[in-house]
Amino acid sequence: MDPDLQAAHAASFTHGADEYAAVRPGYPGAAVDLLLPDGSQDVLDLAAGTGKLTASLVARGARVVAVEPADGMRAQLTAALPDVEVHAGTAEAIPLPDASVDVVTVAQAWHWFDEPVASAEVARVLRPGGLVGIVWNDRDEDVPWVGAYGALLHDAAGPQLARGTHPELGEAFTDVLRTDVRWDHVLTPDELVRLAGTRSYAIVLPPDERAALLDRVRTLVTTHPDLAGLTAIRVPYVTRVYTARRR
Repeated sequence: MDPDLQAAHAASFTHGADEYAAVRPGYPGAAVDLLLPDGSQDVLDLAAGTGKLTASLVARGARVVAVEPADGMRAQLTAALPDVEVHAGTAEAIPLPDASVDVVTVAQAWHWFDEPVASAEVARVLRPGGLVGIVWNDRDEDVPWVGAYGALLHDAAGPQLARGTHPELGEAFTDVLRTDVRWDHVLTPDELVRLAGTRSYAIVLPPDERAALLDRVRTLVTTHPDLAGLTAIRVPYVTRVYTARRR
């Protein structure tokens, strides 16, 4: 993606943070298990957003420090998790000392980073043998209605927002292992429409184009034969967890 376009999309999340917190999915327990190996105590949740993953890490008893660049996202995180230590910062300049954490987690954000620089910074703050866990929630678009929903969003996003899915971490880390966790996120029809509006490419659209996109999504959600009349919709997800160890 063009760097200026990428920056604009990344910055958009500070404006949609409340909706992001309200309707974006969290992360299933089986995925969180993969991020907290035995003996892990100090965890950095990098690009923590509104704290979707942070909350699950805290619930497991980890000592979590959250780093997030967007003011709006940090505000949501602090309101939800007032006892968590939160810093403004980026993956390319992590505001933590060398070898200070056992685990670094990155949920739904690695594709926004300058990968070589971020990888070096993650290696710097991890203790030897520490784990990096990079997570994405992907809708299961093999399900017909989910594929149709995704097609509307892909059309709005355009090819410039296509992202690779396999992180390249460099020689400081062991080979990256991928594990998929399947689960369902339950939303009302209105929440499913609002979910579409939390994508960066939807946030930055001109108001009329954004409204038109959400109208198309609303029509799908209310008329598709698999969805019409439902008051609670099970959205199938595949959470892709990529893990590697600091050498």
